[in-house]
Amino acid sequence: MIPLRDTIQSRNYPVVNMAIMVATSFLYLVETAQGRRLDHFIFTYGLVPARYSEPEIGAYFTLGQQVLSFFSFMFLHGGFWHLLGNMWSLYIFGDNVEDRLGPLRYLIFYVLCGFASGLSHVIINWHSKVPTIGASGAIAGVMGAYFLLYPKSRIFTLIPIFIFPWFVELPAFVFLGIWFLLQFISAAGTAGHGSGIAWWAHVGGFVFGMISLKVFLWIPERGVTRWVRRKTPRKKTPRLQAVRAVGTATDPHLYGIITITPREARMGSHKLVNIPWGFHKRIFRVTIPPDTREGTTLRLAGLGKETAHGQKGDLYLKVKIRKDAEK
Repeated sequence: MIPLRDTIQSRNYPVVNMAIMVATSFLYLVETAQGRRLDHFIFTYGLVPARYSEPEIGAYFTLGQQVLSFFSFMFLHGGFWHLLGNMWSLYIFGDNVEDRLGPLRYLIFYVLCGFASGLSHVIINWHSKVPTIGASGAIAGVMGAYFLLYPKSRIFTLIPIFIFPWFVELPAFVFLGIWFLLQFISAAGTAGHGSGIAWWAHVGGFVFGMISLKVFLWIPERGVTRWVRRKTPRKKTPRLQAVRAVGTATDPHLYGIITITPREARMGSHKLVNIPWGFHKRIFRVTIPPDTREGTTLRLAGLGKETAHGQKGDLYLKVKIRKDAEK
């Protein structure tokens, strides 16, 4: 399953999430520039359980290097596609978790999830001499938090079936539940690090993310969080919006809600509205006129249900203006 997007837009720009993505990408470039020293670089800054379980190996590293590898491993990757997959997942799920926790708490949360995932991998693969690298465990913690915070969000997902792509919208709790189950089954069915993938790091990160989320939500927001929120509001809603149109059996018209920001209400905007229709999805262009007010209803003629007599009803979209966005 490949997540393509979720249906919940963060209220603020995810400055920390983007900074993590930029830092991770930069360090990947540093990693690829090592040339012949790459193996030594990975063994030094990657996470190798045998460095902690076997004193004769650990003796080659300083205490600082032993501690640092629990954090540095999550910023290294085994290849471009490994990096791209991780950063894409972080892009989809991380902005909403940062939105809920705030930038400072989110940064600490992310790093601790990575540390916990590495610790779980080291404990379960105690004598492995294979270096583990990648942000998967930290991102698994972010996904665990998303699982609790936004279970009813929907994830637009690509499921490749042989050579045919299948696009579906799955509730977040279904997508993430299946993802976690697959990680656990893979971890339980793999001896040590035989597959080359740190499955237990994924499992440990996801579980730690769920558990620690409650603690981080209990910690009060600091002034820096409120300051960043004031400086980074999103001024636009997504150009493509999924609208759940509803109606009754006797009414040919359909009704839905479209969300915009105060700025879009003042200036006007153009949106693409994605309306699920059976197993298909219909996409329509909607124009938001300038000076639109809360509760305004937009009528899209002929886009409702078709009656038994061949006539089509209309689609009515009620405008909702986000009060938390910049005014």
